[in-house]
Amino acid sequence: MIRVLLAEDMHLVRGALVALLDLEPDIKVVAEAATGDEIVPKALEHEPDVAVLDVELPGVDGLTAAAELRRRLPGCRVLIVTGYGRPGNVRRAFAAQAAGFMVKDAPPGQLADAIRRVAAGERVVDPQLAVAALEAVESPLKPRELEVLRRFAEGEDVEQIAQALFLSAGTIRNYLTQIVTTLHARNRLHAVRIAQDAGWL
Repeated sequence: MIRVLLAEDMHLVRGALVALLDLEPDIKVVAEAATGDEIVPKALEHEPDVAVLDVELPGVDGLTAAAELRRRLPGCRVLIVTGYGRPGNVRRAFAAQAAGFMVKDAPPGQLADAIRRVAAGERVVDPQLAVAALEAVESPLKPRELEVLRRFAEGEDVEQIAQALFLSAGTIRNYLTQIVTTLHARNRLHAVRIAQDAGWL
C-alpha cells in the first residue's frame, strides 16, 4: 500500500483528489494539508511514502516545503502538482529534489500512475514541461537585483528593503528601475510577474 500525504489549499479540489485516490486499491491518503506550514509536521507524524504537493499554498509554498521535507524525511518522495506549468517551477521542483512534476489539468488517471511511479523510484515530469524547462533562459538579473525584486514581490516597500539591505532608499529605487529596464517590463509589478513566470524568484 502506497501511503500518501496530499497538500492542496482548495478544499473542494483536495476532497475530489482524495476521493479519486481512495478508489485505487494500492493507494491510501493518510494525511491532508491545507497550508504549506502543515506539510512537514504531518509528514513526520504519518510517514507517507509520497507527498503530493501543490506549488501555491498559504504560508510556506510547496517547493520550499518539498526541500524541507526532503531534508527531514528523506524516505518520502515528492510529487509536485500545480495549476501553473511554468518552466521555472519545474527547475525549482527538481532543485528541491522533487521526484515528479505534473499539472492539475492532466487526466485523472495520470495522478495515480504518477504516484505509483514516484513511489517506485522513478522521476515523472510532463515531457513538454521538461523541454520548456531546459529551454528556459537564466536570469539576466544580478544576485543583488534578484534579492531586491524578491523582497519587493513579498510586499516590502522601498524603505523596508533599504533598511534590510543596509542601503539608501535611492539606491533601492535605482535597483528597481534597472530591473524594470533589464526585463523590458512595464512597471515593477510586471517585472515581478516576469521573474516569477520564469522561475527566477
